[in-house]
Parts: sequence; C-alpha cells; structure tokens
Amino acid sequence: MAKLKITQVKSGIGGTHRQRETLKSLGLRKIRQTTVREDSPTVRGMIATVAHLVTVEEVN
Repeated sequence: MAKLKITQVKSGIGGTHRQRETLKSLGLRKIRQTTVREDSPTVRGMIATVAHLVTVEEVN
C-alpha cells in the first residue's frame, strides 16, 4: 500500500477547532514537522480538511 508524507507548512492558530484537532490526529504539532501515513480514505479526508496548512507527497 502507498504511503503519504505529510508536512505542516502553516500554523493551525486562527483555524477552527476541527482543523487544529485534525492536525493533532495526523501527528503534526509544529511547522515543518513531517509524518508518514498509510494512504487510506480516512487519511485523505483529514488531509482535505487541512489542505491549506499541509503539503502531501507520495512515498514509495
């Protein structure tokens, strides 16, 4: 299964409570912090919620 490298590029400050909780669920706390997750519909949905705060790359 493919993996996704998710990097936070903007702060969650000023965002909604849901956006901040989504960042926390993805394992992101600080700007430029990176996490690798399995590519699944659940993770894709979380990424869509905070798409303006993160960048996503596919990892082999």
